[in-house]
Amino acid sequence: MNFSLLKRSMPRGLYGRAALILVLPIVVLTLVISVVFIQRHFEDVTRQMTQNVLIDIRFVLEQMEGAPDREVALQRARQIATPLQIEVLTPEAVPREFRRLFYDISGQTVERTMMAELDQVRAIDLALSIRQVDLYLASEFGPLLLRFPRRQVSASNPHQLLVLLVFTGVVMTGVAFVYLRNQLRPITRLARAAEAFGKGQPVSYHPSGAVEVRAAGQAFLNMRDRIERQSESRTMMLSGVSHDLRTPLTRLRLGLSMLPPDMEVAEMERDVAEMEALVAAFLDFARGEALDEPERLDPVELVQAVAADVQRGGGAVRVARVPAQGSKVVLRPLAVRRALNNLIGNALRYGNRADISVVLEAGVVRLIVEDDGPGIPEEKRPEALKPFARLDEARNQDKGTGVGLGLAIASDIARGHGGALVLDDSPRLGGLRAELRLAR
Repeated sequence: MNFSLLKRSMPRGLYGRAALILVLPIVVLTLVISVVFIQRHFEDVTRQMTQNVLIDIRFVLEQMEGAPDREVALQRARQIATPLQIEVLTPEAVPREFRRLFYDISGQTVERTMMAELDQVRAIDLALSIRQVDLYLASEFGPLLLRFPRRQVSASNPHQLLVLLVFTGVVMTGVAFVYLRNQLRPITRLARAAEAFGKGQPVSYHPSGAVEVRAAGQAFLNMRDRIERQSESRTMMLSGVSHDLRTPLTRLRLGLSMLPPDMEVAEMERDVAEMEALVAAFLDFARGEALDEPERLDPVELVQAVAADVQRGGGAVRVARVPAQGSKVVLRPLAVRRALNNLIGNALRYGNRADISVVLEAGVVRLIVEDDGPGIPEEKRPEALKPFARLDEARNQDKGTGVGLGLAIASDIARGHGGALVLDDSPRLGGLRAELRLAR
C-alpha cells in the first residue's frame, strides 16, 4: 500500500481529520451491517417466502390440468387462488423482458428463485407497482397472469431497519459534529492567538475547553508573558546603558570642543560620533517593536512617505512599482519605517541609487529595496543578517561601514511580523535586493 499517497489524501486540518475519524467508523459499520443483513438474512427470508408462494402457484396450476377447456381451467384456478390472495387473469400480451426498479434489492432474489424453480415462468413485472407482483406463466390453455401482493414474497421490515439505521447514523453524526466543533473551537482560538502573537499582534485569550487544551493554553500564556517580560527588561536595561553611555560621551564631546583644533582632536571627535551612532543603533536593535502598536494602514502610503523623507534628505530613492492604493493591512508603522530606513540607508551607503517596490499577495506583503551597489555574495548573506556583522570585503568602504545592525534590525522586525528578510541579487539594478516579507 502506498502510505505516502494515503497520507497526502488525508485532510490537513484538525477539524477535517477529527471528522474523518468520527464519520469513517459509522459509515463502515453501516455498510457492513447492511451487506451482512442483506446477504444472510434479507435474501434468505425473501427466498423462503418466494418458495412458499411457488408451492401455492404449483397447486393452482395442477388444478387446471385435465380441464376440458380454458374457461373451466380458469374457474378451477380462481377457486383455489382467491383464498390464497392470488388473482388469475388472462393477459393481453406477455412482456418480453423482466421489469424491476433499480433500487429493488429483494426483487433480484424473487426473480432468480422463480426462474430456477418454476419452468412455466415467462416474465415477471415488479416495476408496475411496488406493492404487487405480476407473474406471467405459460400453460396448456395459453398464457396466464398471476397477480399477488408483494409482501407474500419479500419482507418489509428489513427496509425499515435499513432506513432506521441510516437515519440514526445521520442524526448521531450531526450531534457528534456539533460536539466536535465545540471541542475544537478552543484549539482554534489558541492557534489564532499564537499566530497573532507571532505576527506581533497580541490578542485577548482565555484558556477553555478540555483539560489538555486548557493546559496548553495556560502554557502559551505563560510563555507569552515571559517573552514580553524579557523584551521589556531588555529594553529597559539597554535604555539605561544607553543613557549611562551618552552622558560620558557628551562630556567627551564637550571637552574636545574646548580644545584647540588639530588633527588628533578631529579624529577623537569622529570616534566619539561613531560611538554615539553605535549606542543609538544598538538601542534601536534592542528596542525592536516595543514602543510601537499595530495599526491597520495602507503599505503603499507608508512606503511613499518613507521615500519622500529620504528624498528630502538628498537620497536618490525612487518608488518603482506599487499596487493600487486602498488595501490595508495590520502593521507596526514605526517598526516598518525603521526597517525600510535601514534598508534604504544600506542601499545608498553602498550604492548610488535605490528603488522601492510593494507587492501584495495572499497572506504576505513584500517590501523590496534594490540598489546598484556591489551586492553581497550568496554564501555570506546569512552572516550579513547577524548583529554587528561587517562584510568589508563584500561592500565598498568609501561611504562608511556603519555599525553592522541595519540588516539585523530589519530582519528582527520582519520576524516580529511573522515574516522574514530575504537577500538576493537585483536583476534590474545589479546590486543587492532586500525583500522585507511581512505576514498579512
